[in-house]
Amino acid sequence: MRLSRLALAVAFTLPASVFAQQAPTVSEPVLRGHLAFLADDLLEGRGTGQRGGDLAVRYLETQAAIIGLKPAYPANKDGGYRQKVEIEGTKLLPGSAVSFQAGGKHFNPEIGKDIVFGTASGRTQLAFDAPLLFVGYGVVAPDEQWDDYKGVDVKGKILVMMVNDPQPTAQEPKRFAGKAYTWYGRWLYKFEEAVRKGAAGALLIHTLPSSSYPWSVPANGFSHERFHLAGPGNPIEGWLHEDTARALFAAGGFDLDALRAQAERRDFRPVDLKIAAKVELKSAIRTVEQVNVVGIVPGTDPKLKSQAVVYSSHWDHMGIDEVAQPGKADRIYNGAIDNASGTAALLAMAAEAVRKPARRTQVFLWPAAEEQGLLGSAAYVKNPVVPLAQTAADLNLDSLNFVGRTKDIGVPGAERSTLYDTAAQVAKGMGLKLAPTIPDLSGAYFRADHFNFAKAGVPAFNVGSAVFSGDGHFEFAHDHSASSEKMVGFKKDYHQVTDEYRADWDLSGMVQQAQFTLNLGYAVANAPAMPAWKKGEPFGSIKR
Repeated sequence: MRLSRLALAVAFTLPASVFAQQAPTVSEPVLRGHLAFLADDLLEGRGTGQRGGDLAVRYLETQAAIIGLKPAYPANKDGGYRQKVEIEGTKLLPGSAVSFQAGGKHFNPEIGKDIVFGTASGRTQLAFDAPLLFVGYGVVAPDEQWDDYKGVDVKGKILVMMVNDPQPTAQEPKRFAGKAYTWYGRWLYKFEEAVRKGAAGALLIHTLPSSSYPWSVPANGFSHERFHLAGPGNPIEGWLHEDTARALFAAGGFDLDALRAQAERRDFRPVDLKIAAKVELKSAIRTVEQVNVVGIVPGTDPKLKSQAVVYSSHWDHMGIDEVAQPGKADRIYNGAIDNASGTAALLAMAAEAVRKPARRTQVFLWPAAEEQGLLGSAAYVKNPVVPLAQTAADLNLDSLNFVGRTKDIGVPGAERSTLYDTAAQVAKGMGLKLAPTIPDLSGAYFRADHFNFAKAGVPAFNVGSAVFSGDGHFEFAHDHSASSEKMVGFKKDYHQVTDEYRADWDLSGMVQQAQFTLNLGYAVANAPAMPAWKKGEPFGSIKR
């Protein structure tokens, strides 16, 4: 049962250092050792449904046992650390193609260069014709009084959508969180909405400003086997390069920029683009059993031990290509920063946590298939070890600082709940300050595993990230300019084979992040009351 509002307020005016004082010290050599191994070529990029992923799981559960974490599922005969996640894998096969007919012109876009696509239908062969329908942002948002579909029947049509969400105006500067991203802007939401509407598919128009990442990110993603949880899916889904979309729209008699402008209005209605698509998909489909690795440090308080703090960090990356890409000898996407760094940090944190349990239980969760759409954490939230109503918070680690100590720590999304106040006190106790809260222009809050907890009503956020803070928001303790340049430079390695471990990395900042997360976890685990969402925060209205 929750404490009263007064008790809750009193609990969070107490110094967090009072509750975090038990937190043990994270070891740099331990963290570095795990990181070097997990990012090694031996693990072949820890791909979902690949041998390297199986090796990573085996390593994690073995380390969990050595550390002394309690198995989350002791009745299981596999050691008790495995939570099974059933997912479906789809890989596009040669002979697949999408062509377009518009204005008397025929278009055969090149896969990987002009268009990327696949199916989430579970069918090995698909062949159909369908018209293209432009649906603006493809958003249905009752909380914003916004509906891009206007009741139009989209069955049998392929929807073409813009990425991001409607932009603020002088009259409505705060609509859709102003310049910040909302959940409605994410590609995953748009694909899911197309399924709910019964469309024949969805194609997103890629631009760097709207998506915050280059074309190479969706191009690489769709060149690999893709995964989703079992269930209904789009017959075809993918991305159009902006140049391709512009040419297609023009052939149909439309100006892309003019339609974009129309889509910024509430009275926008779907537009028949006068473009016919011919789809031929051949896919290899398989059911894959993946694994979340889960270990527990039981709480010590007779009343509070039934509640828990969750620390999460996904173990998967993009694996190994079957054949080398043209002009590239390296086939392994090692994922050293994304996310061997967080995986290793969680192991180092767990090794210390078992020595000094907190009042509440601590759950260490390594989710599977984050790179495939946060699938492992979604499966965990559906079947948690500790009921969500008794889960105090999820603190997620993804892509950590690899260039040195900082004077501040990023807690984007923490301001949505009382976790922000606790984080500020913990930071102060470590001689740090919180990095300024800035608009979430890239939708970072919706792109990591903590979001599945937030969607289920659990206060959660991702603790500072090299990927999403790589635009210079860290204040480095030494040689700030050079360190910032290295951090920003990581963006070119994001989801590339060049994300590899280097023995000369200064991991003091990574240890600092891990220590802050553990200290914050202890502050929450030892506090009289659980954190709460701030007033007016939509996630606060969700019943767990």
